[in-house]
Amino acid sequence: MESITTLQQALRQAQLAQYGRLRGGFPVLLGGAVYWAAVGGMFWAVRSGLMEEGWAYFLTLFGTGAIFPMALGFAKISGINFMKDRSPVGSVLFPAFVAMLLFWPMLLGAIHTGANSMVLLILAIGLSLHFPVIGWSYGRSLLFCAYAVIRAICVYLAWYLWPEQQQLYVPAIVCASYLIMALIVFVDSGRVRSASPH
Repeated sequence: MESITTLQQALRQAQLAQYGRLRGGFPVLLGGAVYWAAVGGMFWAVRSGLMEEGWAYFLTLFGTGAIFPMALGFAKISGINFMKDRSPVGSVLFPAFVAMLLFWPMLLGAIHTGANSMVLLILAIGLSLHFPVIGWSYGRSLLFCAYAVIRAICVYLAWYLWPEQQQLYVPAIVCASYLIMALIVFVDSGRVRSASPH
């Protein structure tokens, strides 16, 4: 039992050390915020007659691929090289992202059946499915689980309560949630990094 406790303590230290080094992954959150701001802008353009709705959905789907490059850009600006960072829990990221990407068949099914009103709902929740695992890898399970759950609830309520405005409200809520979470993890990870031995 003592060896298990020692292993758990060492794992916890490694998780928190990574959280501090990578500043909670806030560059990835900023990339997500920019993407959802752009989605909201496109659907505002649709409402204003400046863009066709089909093009907005097309760019929304393929634009998800821009989140990671934007995250790399924000990471470079902030001096956080998460691509080269090594941690004993780093191998959990691949299965976490595979699990997240499994929402795509539901999304494609919604598009195929013409259920366009489901697209942003599925995308907004689907793109957050990996956060509980990411939170675990940082030693911050509760924080990241709470973020994913609160985001899902808020997105669903906006989608359900304001069906005529969901194309604007859903992106706005997700964008705001990313920015709030980025601020929280930036501050929290800074405290963790300051408290950890150098």
